[in-house]
Amino acid sequence: MSQHPEHETDRIYQNDQGEVANFAFDGAVARVFPDMIKRSVPGYAETVAMSGVIAGRYAQPNSNLYDLGCSLGAVTLAMRHGVDARPALNQCRIIGIDNSQSMVERAGHYIALDDSDIQVDLLCDDICTYPLENASVTALNFVLQFIPLDQRLNLLTRIADATLPGGALILSEKLCFDETEQQLQTDLHHDFKRANGYSDLEIAQKRAAIDNVLIPESESVHIERLKAAGFSKVIRWYQCFNFVSFLAVK
Repeated sequence: MSQHPEHETDRIYQNDQGEVANFAFDGAVARVFPDMIKRSVPGYAETVAMSGVIAGRYAQPNSNLYDLGCSLGAVTLAMRHGVDARPALNQCRIIGIDNSQSMVERAGHYIALDDSDIQVDLLCDDICTYPLENASVTALNFVLQFIPLDQRLNLLTRIADATLPGGALILSEKLCFDETEQQLQTDLHHDFKRANGYSDLEIAQKRAAIDNVLIPESESVHIERLKAAGFSKVIRWYQCFNFVSFLAVK
């Protein structure tokens, strides 16, 4: 059996870097990712866990479930256990895709240690071009925000086109707001990070690294685009500060 991959405390932005490079999901981030995302994204654990619950409700027999931008496979595993609890779904296949080889390799270790018999395939590929088919549930958790703006509708349309009637998409994102609310939500998010042990220098440098890489949008833009892509119903099922998760049903 594969050895459990070790992960480290996130200290990537602990020291003054001068000119901060753009954020990338490289090997250094992969090593600290569980700590980084737990301390940076409010509500992340609940979003992951409930992705499994939603998968269990919307998965259909003999279908594919996709975790697009799967990183270390937390949502992949949640979805796996969500369908594993329903015997009629034991022929489902879960496909996790990420364009970071470092992430996919580490995700493979976690999947190998899991005791479910539900088939999981992990692929290092581009979610914007990988062919999707026969999907009952797709998760796109904190990923669309890293896709160029002009490619987002096309990706969501491809997901909707591949989704079976009654199937669902879980879309989790960081939101932007009007000017007054934006400042409060940003302050609360930074307070969350400080409460989790990040210094002001770390917060400032991470923000500089991610500003030109992660482009958030408003709730209304997300909902309108999901409907334009081909989903008939969209609800916001979870929000914690400026992080939100939508459920879009075909």
